[in-house]
Parts: sequence; C-alpha cells; structure tokens
Amino acid sequence: MATPQVSLFEGKRRFRVALLDSDPAILDYLRSILSDRCSLSLYTNAADLFRHFKVQPTPELLFIDGHLEEESTLELLTAIRAAQPTLPMIQLSCSSDLQDVVLAMRAGACDVIRKPFRKNDIDRVINPYLAKFDHTAADTLPSEIPIDENVSFVHSCEKMREIQQQCVLVARADIPVLILGESGTGKEVLARYVHKMSSRATRSFLKVNCAAMPAELLESELFGYEPGAFTGAIKSKPGKFEICNSGTILLDEIGEIPPILQAKLLQVLQDGSFSRLGGRSSVKVDVRVIAATNIDIKSAIAQKMFREDLYYRLNGFTLKLPPLRERRDEIPVLVQYLIRKLAPLYSRVPMTPSPALMQALVNHTWPGNIRELENALKRYLIMETEELLIKELSSRDDPATGSVAPDETCGGSGLKRLVRSMKEDTEAEVIARTLEKTQWNRKAAASELQISYKAVLYKIKQYKLSPPA
Repeated sequence: MATPQVSLFEGKRRFRVALLDSDPAILDYLRSILSDRCSLSLYTNAADLFRHFKVQPTPELLFIDGHLEEESTLELLTAIRAAQPTLPMIQLSCSSDLQDVVLAMRAGACDVIRKPFRKNDIDRVINPYLAKFDHTAADTLPSEIPIDENVSFVHSCEKMREIQQQCVLVARADIPVLILGESGTGKEVLARYVHKMSSRATRSFLKVNCAAMPAELLESELFGYEPGAFTGAIKSKPGKFEICNSGTILLDEIGEIPPILQAKLLQVLQDGSFSRLGGRSSVKVDVRVIAATNIDIKSAIAQKMFREDLYYRLNGFTLKLPPLRERRDEIPVLVQYLIRKLAPLYSRVPMTPSPALMQALVNHTWPGNIRELENALKRYLIMETEELLIKELSSRDDPATGSVAPDETCGGSGLKRLVRSMKEDTEAEVIARTLEKTQWNRKAAASELQISYKAVLYKIKQYKLSPPA
C-alpha cells in the first residue's frame, strides 16, 4: 500500500485536507488543484487514514472515494463519522444513481461530487471552508440565493450552509422530502429552494395549507371532485395534485391533516394514483411531494394521530430547520437583508440599526423566529424610531398579554397604553398599505400578511379602512 504523502509548508498553518482514493491519478489531480492552498495528506487505503487520525492532527476536510475496492464506502463513512463527528466529508462518486447520493448523505457525507470532476467542482465545495478557516470578511456576509422575484434563501452560519448543501443534493433525487421546524423558521422557503434546484424547476410549485380547511374541503382541494359529489358541485374540478402534475406540491402543516385523508395521501405517495371526490375512475399523476410541519411527528404517531406508514413514505429525506435562537449569529445579516427588502414597501430609505438596537435584536429569543423578526422590522421602518422597539425587545414580556413590563420612570400603565396604541397604529398602517399594494384584493392581502381572510375583514372593520374612491 502507498504511504501517505504529506505536503508540508512553512509559515502560517494551512487548511488541512485528507484525500482517500484508490486511484493514484485522481490523487495527483486533486493535489494539482489544492496544493497551493492546502496542506494535503494523500491515502490509497482506509487503514492508513485511520492511523493518521491516531498520530497526526485531524484534517479539516476529507475527500473520500465512493468506490473503494476493499471497503464499503457507506460503512466507512459511518465509521469515520463515529471516530471524527465534526469532520466534513465529501464523497467522490462514479455513480449516476441519485439514490446513492441520498444514502451517502445519510451515512455522513455533506456533499457528493461526481467523477469525472473539474477544478470548478472542487472549488465550489472547498471555498466556503477556506473562507471560514481564514476568517475572511466573505464568511460574515449572507449568501443570498434568489428563488423567485419575491423570495430568497438567505443564510450565513455553518449550520444553514450544511442545510443548503443538503437541499442541493436531495433535489437531484426525486424522492419525498420532510421539512421539520418551528413556525416561522422558513420551511416554505426551503421547499421552494429544493424545487428550484430539482429537474422540475420549470414546472409548477403549489402550496396547500393542510391546517387551513376542514377535511371535506381539503380533500376536494387536493384531489378535485366530480359533478354531484356534494351540494353545489355542478361540474368537475381538478385538484392540486392534477394541476401540479410533473411539478412539486408542498403540503404545509402536514401534521394537521385529518386521519381520514392520510390513507388517500399514502396511496398517492405509493403509486401516484387517486380518485376525485365522487369519482369512480383512477387519476394518475407524477408529483414530487414536500411536506412540512412544526409538530413533533413521532409524538403524534405514538398518540395515533398520524399514520406511521405515511410518515415513512414522506420521510424520503428529512431537513430540520433550527430555530432563530440557535443561530443568533445570522440575525445581523438577516436584519440587513430584511430592511433592504421591506423599506421600499413602506416608502422608507433603508436604515442601519444602531449597535443598541442590533444588540436587542440579537438577544431576543424570537419565539416566532424569522416571521417575528420580519414583523418587528416592519414596525421599526414605519415608526422610524428605535426606542420603542428596543424597549419592546429588551424588557420583560408579560406572557399573558405580550405587553412590555412597566417602566417606573414613565409610569407603568401609561407606557403600556402607549405601546398598545403604537402597535394598533402600526398594524392599521401595515394592513392599509398591504391592501393598497394588492389593489384591495382581500384574499391576496391575507396571504401577504399571513393571516386568515376573516381576520383581514375584521381588521378592516376595526380600523375603519376603506378603498380609495
């Protein structure tokens, strides 16, 4: 067996990369790409690599052949993950089977590069790690990936970069995806990104909120109906699955889907067929399903509220979004991005938050996650003052009312009334501007504000809003 070849450099320590491949030509090619930037350790067998772990400094990145002659790569990935839990691993694979990509990711690989590869493929993977290692300014800037004209996937922390890489890989494999995370963490943004990176990117993407309607209405919404299926069903209507044929459907709040529909959804996932409500014939579709929920699915299964077989069908691959309080280092870049995005909507010049406001934003626990952060910044832009928002974020919240704690210098009840009044004025202005933006289309405004249609009607009446003459 070949001995490890270690490139040594003088001066500043270089980024350490280990390369494991049974083909010496591949190792030579990788060395020609990386030797000017990294300290390399080259191996042709796994035994030498594990000996390196015992006597040499741990590498910061590992490239591993996906088809070693004497080893099962998946078992090797699992063993390395157990020995070095924090070591990022990139698999070099000859396989064009997308299922192999998913298996490698489950075993511990954070990316897969297909052979034959080019220098650009290696650079794409290694540059973020080099940027972090060198503590360059590029590492502190957000990565903004436009999804459409209104939505972007913005991230800057290591955990979210890993999720972004997982999205790219799982998008290639045409399997169901389950996205877990608290309310407001950006599950829909992630689903849209998976769709954009998939082979279905040019086809339809539709979202259905499974918690927003009763079982009968949800069934007709998903699967359509035939004439006479129920009172008022005069003509046939296709459901979202038919409309979305060849595209991607997001079943949001899948944990709230009524049990009576879970069996029908399971059938669609198994063989791609279903019957319209009141129909006798079977409809065949080719739709990729992405499901999202903020509930504890396993607990719902234990309580017989969610079918276990449906969970395993949905769980082709799971993406778990961490709450904002677990990625506070992203808050400053998210604030900058959201202010740039929101300011034109309220005819405001993008403002730079003061250090005091930024500290208050970073310290807040954000139970509503990015959605709550966005709403807070809307109030900041409308009021054009930091003081109230800082008090609101930094003071002790009253769990029952959500109002800020009394301030002795201003008088507790007086400050509460002031904050409540400001919130009402802000809410009225936000709703009025949104109605103007949607040309008083109340359903579109409800979608934009992320509240129910009935809530919009109630607020219009509460604040005595009316369309322009």
